[in-house]
Amino acid sequence: MKRFYIVDAFTHEAFGGNPAGVVLLDDDAWPGSRLMEQVAAELRYSETAFVRQLDATRYELRYFTPCCEVDVCGHATIAAFGVLRHEGLVLDGARCQCNTRAGQLEVTAGDQVMMTMAPPVVKPASIDAAQLHRIIDSTNTATLWPGWPIEAVSTGLPDIILPVADVKTLNALRPDMESLAALSEQLGVVGVHAFAFRQDSFTAHVRNFAPRYGIPEEAATGTANAALTHYLRRHSLAGDCEECRFVQGEAMRRTSVVQTVVADDGTIGVGGQYCIVAQGELMV
Repeated sequence: MKRFYIVDAFTHEAFGGNPAGVVLLDDDAWPGSRLMEQVAAELRYSETAFVRQLDATRYELRYFTPCCEVDVCGHATIAAFGVLRHEGLVLDGARCQCNTRAGQLEVTAGDQVMMTMAPPVVKPASIDAAQLHRIIDSTNTATLWPGWPIEAVSTGLPDIILPVADVKTLNALRPDMESLAALSEQLGVVGVHAFAFRQDSFTAHVRNFAPRYGIPEEAATGTANAALTHYLRRHSLAGDCEECRFVQGEAMRRTSVVQTVVADDGTIGVGGQYCIVAQGELMV
C-alpha cells in the first residue's frame, strides 16, 4: 500500500462532516490485518477504508477503526469513492460494485456519492429503557424519549435507534461511555443513534455514540441514518420518508448532512458530498 488520503465526508467544506482515512492498495494482496489496524490507529480517524480494485467497476473495501475491523462504514465508503473519482478511476455516474464484509453495495460517484445499503433488519434485543436512560442522559435534564419504541435496526451494522424529546435535550446528552460500551457489547450493537425533530428543513437532528469501537461520538454515520430512515417509515413518524435529510455532528462543531433515498424494493440509499483535504504516501 502506498497512497493515503484524508477526506471529510457528508460535507462540501474542509473541516466539516466526518473525516475518514482512505488507503489505495497498489497490489492484489491485502496487507495483514494487524498492519491495517496500525495504519488506522496512526491516522486516528474513527474509520479508515482500505481499497482494492478488482476491475473497472468492482472494488473491495475493508474498514478499520483505531482498535479493530468493522464490517462496513458509510462515511468511509463515501470518502473512498470520492477519492476514486478524484483519481479518475471511477467515472461520473458509473455504477460500481463495492464488496464488503457486510455484503455487496452499489455505489454511484459524482459530486455526491450515493450507496445502496443492505436490506434493513430490526434486530431482536431486550433493551432496558430505564438503564439506557441512565447511561445516555447523565444530565437528567428532561424526558429522554416521547414514548416511541427503542429498537436495534441494521442496514449493515446494528444500532439502537433512540428517540429524544427535543433538540435541546439531544445536544445536552452526556453518555457514560464505559457503561454504554459494555451495554452495546451485551446487546451486540455498534452503539446508540439518538434523534430529535425540529421544525426546519431537516428530517431530524441526530447524534451517534459508539464507544464499544473506540468512537465516543461520530460526526456522520451512513449506516445508522439508513437504519433511522427505516425506523421512521416503520413507525410512520415523519411522512413517507422516501427522501430524508439528517443533520449530524452539530454538538461536535463538524456539521454533516446525510441524505437517504428509499427505493421501490425498500432498500435504502445513503449519500452525501465530500471534500479531500490531504494526501500522502505511506512508508510501510
